[in-house]
Amino acid sequence: MKNRILWVLFLGGLWSFAGCQPKATPEEYNAKAAEPERYHQCVKQLTDVIIHDIFSPPVASRIYGYANLAGYEAMLPGQPGYESLAGKLRKFTAPPKPEPGQEYCFPLASTRAFLTVGRNLTFSGDMFDGFEKDFYEQYKAMGIPDDVMERSMAYGEAVAKHIMEFAGKDSYKQTRGFKHTVTNAEGTWVPTPPAYMEAAEPKWMQIRCWVMDTCSQFIPPPAIPYNMTKGSPFYKLADEVYQMSLRQTEEERKIAFFWDDNAFVMNVAGHVSYASKKMTPGGHWLAIAATASRQQKANFAQTVQAYTLTSFALADGFISCWDEKYRSNRIRPETVINKFIDPKWTPYLQTPPFPEYTSGHSVISAAAAEVLTILYGDNIAFTDSTENPYGHGVRSFKSFREAAVEASYSRLYGGIHFRDALELGNIQGRKVGEYVVEKLTSKKEVAVAPK
Repeated sequence: MKNRILWVLFLGGLWSFAGCQPKATPEEYNAKAAEPERYHQCVKQLTDVIIHDIFSPPVASRIYGYANLAGYEAMLPGQPGYESLAGKLRKFTAPPKPEPGQEYCFPLASTRAFLTVGRNLTFSGDMFDGFEKDFYEQYKAMGIPDDVMERSMAYGEAVAKHIMEFAGKDSYKQTRGFKHTVTNAEGTWVPTPPAYMEAAEPKWMQIRCWVMDTCSQFIPPPAIPYNMTKGSPFYKLADEVYQMSLRQTEEERKIAFFWDDNAFVMNVAGHVSYASKKMTPGGHWLAIAATASRQQKANFAQTVQAYTLTSFALADGFISCWDEKYRSNRIRPETVINKFIDPKWTPYLQTPPFPEYTSGHSVISAAAAEVLTILYGDNIAFTDSTENPYGHGVRSFKSFREAAVEASYSRLYGGIHFRDALELGNIQGRKVGEYVVEKLTSKKEVAVAPK
């Protein structure tokens, strides 16, 4: 009996000692929580869910925008050098503030806000379950006290709730279910093979802008008028696409395939058809933002800012581009070439389901590249392995702008765009990107990452 009592007392002492073990200090656990890789993990997980759910490129840009806005705003109380975007983003008001005098881990609040919004805006919320369980265990292992964990998570959720209320007023729900009217008028867009899908997001220009004053703020020059008389400017555009396909180099094919970024490709082999799912253009450029942030050794706040501003440039870029697409309603090269030049011709890439002018890839790539150039500097060489997991290889660039130009011309090499849609789309996108950084940052926030 005596030995048993001693044993119980010994175990009790151990439990008491373990229970009294000091937790990490706020300085210690905040330093660990602020490792940028934790935010990178969240963005990668959201991209995987977006690919799985097959969101169109414009819709995907909206999801990224709100998730990153939540992550950005939730980190701010711990980052005095950065400013809230309330009053800067269109109709965005300040989110709730943390409770005064209480200890928080704001990097944890940031990732919690990001993942909460990402889960709410996607279909496959269950894909976050396992990820989040393991993800939050990382924070517990840092020695964050239970009450700080709970308080920080709750604050992230409060910010996410505010962002979701903001998202609910952007006209997204009101633009669902609309169909584009195909008139079959000469020179206008019609569905293309092999799936002959309906035009995607014909009312996207009605979505509330993020930073732009209006969807038409950066309206490009009018498209070259449709005229298939031999020798006309438009005929030359169409013939260029056709002739380039006949003498296409292996390098041009690699470029086209590398930047394909088609979220839904219909593969047809005889009587069998199946779909392939891939990263959207926006997801590709956010992965480039991740590459740049890692390469420049950006800290947590700089990394979140880069993701957030790039997301807004992508989102406004799609709104600006879609505004023009459905105004000009221009026919695709595949339709023109099949009718007037070669009825058996098919483009190297599958034609996406919406009007041609301007090129979405050109607009959003230039917009994203402009943000990254302003934040991290010009002539920042980098290697892009983003698409390697999807079999698209690896490419290296001397700058973000060089990558954007290549992404733009990939659409000509792929046979899905005319030249003017690329070149004028690139100019349109650069204006969007410049405007986003100009409106949303102070001078002290720009080019803050170490070079």
